[in-house]
Amino acid sequence: MAQENVRPTRLELLRTRRRIVLARKGLKLLKLKRSALIAEFFSLSKQALALRGDLQKKIARGYASIRMAESMEGATRLENVSMLLPAVKPVVISSKNVMGVKTPTVDAGRFQPVPEVSLLDQPTPIYESVREFQAIYRVVLDIAEKETALRRLLYEIEKTKRRASAIENVLIPRLQQTVRMIKFRFDELERDAFSMLKTVKRKMEAEQEAALANA
Repeated sequence: MAQENVRPTRLELLRTRRRIVLARKGLKLLKLKRSALIAEFFSLSKQALALRGDLQKKIARGYASIRMAESMEGATRLENVSMLLPAVKPVVISSKNVMGVKTPTVDAGRFQPVPEVSLLDQPTPIYESVREFQAIYRVVLDIAEKETALRRLLYEIEKTKRRASAIENVLIPRLQQTVRMIKFRFDELERDAFSMLKTVKRKMEAEQEAALANA
């Protein structure tokens, strides 16, 4: 709303003041949303960090078990056992709403680990290797879920921050300036009206004095 195009009327003044009230309410809501998103972001960050630490430990144990199995049973035996493992099926991804942000939820329910019974007849090193790497699968999915959610939350936090800044530093000051401009024009009109009334009054008094002098 360009100030030079604003009509200095009472109605326009009321409308502009209402817009300021609405803008302040919107700003408050955006700040509350941003605070909630930041809290969720830090909560997920802690979870993702813990999962990454857990993943590193699991990977270290997994490769140690593979090296042990290979040294004891040989690479050919490991390849044969690997043929028994089921193929990893596509995961199902749904979404949940966090303060208007859609974050992914990964469902790993379609993953079918090798049944314990099928592994009992395998040598202990191979049995341990399979168990270790199957445990890694779930952690990897959890990390992917959390880190994707973190990226989306960070994007929404920045977008909310920009919108709040635009309202607080651009829109509200501009509307307040419009209010001041309208009130200034009101004051000008009142001064002009007062000056005109004084001029009319002086003319009327002069005409009355002239009429009395001529009577």
